[in-house]
This record gives sequence, C-alpha cells and structure tokens, in this order.
Amino acid sequence: MSLVRLKIKGISYSQTQNGAYALILNEVDGDRKLPIVIGAFEAQSIAIALEKEIKPPRPLTHDLFKNFSDRFDIVIKQVIIHKLVDGVFYSSIICERDKIEEIIDARTSDAIALALRFNAPIFTYKTILDKAGIFLKFSSKEKDKDESDDSIMVDEILQEGETVEIEQGATDGYTELTIDELNKELDKAVANEDYEKAAKLRDEISKRN
Repeated sequence: MSLVRLKIKGISYSQTQNGAYALILNEVDGDRKLPIVIGAFEAQSIAIALEKEIKPPRPLTHDLFKNFSDRFDIVIKQVIIHKLVDGVFYSSIICERDKIEEIIDARTSDAIALALRFNAPIFTYKTILDKAGIFLKFSSKEKDKDESDDSIMVDEILQEGETVEIEQGATDGYTELTIDELNKELDKAVANEDYEKAAKLRDEISKRN
C-alpha cells in the first residue's frame, strides 16, 4: 500500500460540542483534507508546537517526552496513520535508538504532537485518505488570497459525504483590541497555560505586523 505524506493545515474548534477540536491534515501533493477529532489538551499541545514563539513556563507532557527521548538518544523517524475503524484513527510512531528501529502504538493526536517536536514526517495510507479525505471549498468573500484559511468549523467539517463551503475568519473579538492589549492578553494566556487562546492571539498579532 502506498503512503501519502500529510502536513498540518490547522486546528478548529466546535461551537456546539464543548471541548471538541479538529486537527486538519492536508495531503502534500493534493487538495484533500483529513479531519481528525482531538481533545482540548492535545489541541493545545499541537498549537503550542506550531507557534514557535510561544514558550510555556513549564514543559507540557509531549515536551517532557521529547526531553526524555533526547536524553536517551531516541529519535522519532516518522508517524504513520495506519488504520481507520468506526471513525477512530490509529497511528504508529516509528522510533530509532542505536540504529534499532521500533514501532510504538499511539493515539493519533499524541503521535502528531510528538512528530512536530521531532520534525518528523506524517504519513497515511492512500486507502485511508480515499475513505476519509474530503475536499473543502473556502469562501473568498472579502478575503485576500494569501490569508490563512485554517479557521474551519468542526461542526461543518464532520458532515459525512458532503463537500462543504466554509466561511473564513472567526476572530473571537481580537480585531477590536490594540497591539498592546493583544500582547497583554497573550502574556496572560501563556501564564494561565491556555495555549490554544495564545495561538489565536499570536495569529492576530502577526497579521498586524
């Protein structure tokens, strides 16, 4: 079976299901997206890894795993999403130590959070992408072509068998804040370890610069 390389497109949240997030993966050489429902903690951990400028005051669990692995010379070579059963994705982490390769079973959200920290590639099988991958058409109304289109609503993505058109740009009211206010809110979010909020604030600050 052929492998398809994926990249992270973004993280979305559900407006109707409390604590539900979706990680959006995009095939590198194609237009299909693979939405994976993940928990709030894993969403924060992935968001903090994506936002290089945000440094947590204490190591998150996945950071601790990375530090532990570095100390004992364990390297994650790649992550493979290898199975889909009843809407649940199963993944394997391919590790190497002393030139000996090991395969470790992991939840997909944990595997991707670690792949980011090790700069390891993420793959899935073509059969899984054929089964669960979807095409998303993004509304360009009043939006610049270069603007990020990561703000996809979970509730709309998870409509099975539908090609959905998504309105961009949930801003959580941050557009009304000044740069100084945004930076204060960012510092507060990091201090409170609310990294998902911190990532959104960082995005808004980056747009202004």
